Amino acid sequence: MKTMTCRQLGGACDQTFQGNTFEEVAELSKKHGMEMFAKGDEAHLAAMREMKELMNDPNSMKEWMEAKKLQFETLPAE
Repeated sequence: MKTMTCRQLGGACDQTFQGNTFEEVAELSKKHGMEMFAKGDEAHLAAMREMKELMNDPNSMKEWMEAKKLQFETLPAE
């Protein structure tokens, strides 16, 4: 099991997500993002706008995703 924060995953807070794979952690982060969007949390909305910009360039998004996966893989298991 490994832990990453919302901020480590491009978000705006220190909420933690735990999973055995990067995909598990990413899914928890996505759910958190949807909750923050529904609440209208401005810090998270700003982070989402930045992510949307990144998604406009497929190469940049791929590089970002690969970097986050690598970051996850290098974390110590808990």
